[in-house]
Amino acid sequence: MNNEQVMTCRSCEGTTFASGKVSNGHAKLMPLGMTFSTGSSLIYTFCKECGEVSSIKVKDPGKF
Repeated sequence: MNNEQVMTCRSCEGTTFASGKVSNGHAKLMPLGMTFSTGSSLIYTFCKECGEVSSIKVKDPGKF
């Protein structure tokens, strides 16, 4: 986390976070009415102490 505020978990007040994505091939955010070849992975940021998810970010918003 360069030049960013230190995050604090709203559940346990922990300050150690990690990011990851769901690895299942169908775990993508899809535009409504579009084919399965379109879409983007979702990046989850979570507290390493309790597992509370602090954010979900669309990896490639330009696909929408």
